[in-house]
Amino acid sequence: MQLIRQFELTAEEKYKMEGKIRGFFHAYVGQEAIAAGCMTATKPEDKFITAYRDHGLAIAKGMSVNACMAELYGKATGCAKGKGGSMHFFGKKENFYGGHGIVGAQIGTGAGLAFAENYRETDNVVLTFFGDGAARQGILHETFNMAMLWSLPVIFICENNNYAMGTSVQRTSNITDIYKLADSYEMPADEIDGMSAEAVHEGVSRAVKRAREKGGPTLLEIKTYRYKGHSISDPQKYRTKEEVEEYKSKDPISALLKTIYDTKIATEEEIGQINERVDAAVAESVKFAEESPWPDDSEVYKDIYVDQPQVIDTLLKRISLKSQNNTTGQIQDVIADYTFSNGKLTGFAASWGDTLSRFTY
Repeated sequence: MQLIRQFELTAEEKYKMEGKIRGFFHAYVGQEAIAAGCMTATKPEDKFITAYRDHGLAIAKGMSVNACMAELYGKATGCAKGKGGSMHFFGKKENFYGGHGIVGAQIGTGAGLAFAENYRETDNVVLTFFGDGAARQGILHETFNMAMLWSLPVIFICENNNYAMGTSVQRTSNITDIYKLADSYEMPADEIDGMSAEAVHEGVSRAVKRAREKGGPTLLEIKTYRYKGHSISDPQKYRTKEEVEEYKSKDPISALLKTIYDTKIATEEEIGQINERVDAAVAESVKFAEESPWPDDSEVYKDIYVDQPQVIDTLLKRISLKSQNNTTGQIQDVIADYTFSNGKLTGFAASWGDTLSRFTY
C-alpha cells in the first residue's frame, strides 16, 4: 500500500511540478486497500482487468515500479513499451490485462477471460474492476446475464469512490447501493468497506473461494474514496475540502498501521525500514524512466494487429480437416480451440450455417 501511494505521489509531482509526464493521469491515492486486499486474496495465476485508474492494481499484481514509471514517461522500457501511457498499463506475465480507457469496456472482456479459464478447465479466477460510473453502462448488465448463465469464475468489483468524474452516484443512479444490481440476475453480492485492507481481503476471499469451487460470479461493491481529483486537471468543485478531510481521517494505510502496531506484527522501526525501501524503489524508478530510451519511430506500427492472413489460413486448414460432414458443432469446436489456445482470434461468428461465409476475425 505504501509503495502504491508513494509511486502515485511521486508521479504526480513529476507531472505537475516538473512536466516530465504528459497526457492523462488518474491517481489511486486513498484506494490502496482495495489493491492490497485483492492481491492477498488471490494467487499469481488469477487475472486482473480494470479501467484507467490502473497504476495501483498493476503494482499490486506484481508489475515493477520501474516498468510502471517508464510507461508514464512514454519510454520504450515501459510496461506497454511507452505506447499505452497512464490509462493502458499491461503485463501479461503478471496476468494484468489493463488498463482500459473506455468506461465499462473491460467488464465484458473480464467475462471473456473467465470464459477462457472455464474452457481450459483451470481453477483460476478473474477480478474485473470498474468504477461507480460504469455501473450505468449497458455492457455491465449484458455481462452479468452471461456470467450467471455460464457460471463464469469472475468477481465483478465496483470501486465506488462516490464520484463518476465530478458526478455523484446519488445524481445518476436510482439505486445508490450498487451491489443490489446483482439481485436481478440472482448473483451473489456484498458490500465491503474499502478503507479497510482486512475487510477487502475477507470479502474478496469469500468470492474467490466461490468462483474456484465453480459457484459462479459475485458482485462486490467496495466503498472507497479518492483523495485526488478524477484526473490531474480536475478542479474538484463538486466536493468540499471538509468532505475530503473526513475521509482522510479514515485513511486505509493509517488504519492498517494501527492494526500492525496493536497486534505487534511489526515495530515502528521495522515499518520505518520498509518505508525507506519504498522510497528507494520509487526514486530508482524515476531514475530508470529518465535514463530509458524513447521508442523507435518504427514501433508506431507494431503491436497493433496479429498477422491476420496467417491466422485465418491456419484456421481454415484446421477446419477443412474436420469439415467433411460440415457440421456446426465441428466447426465451432475448431474455432473455439484455436481461439483459446492461441489467443489470436478476436471474435467469431454470431450466426452459423453450412458455409463459413459469416464468421469474422
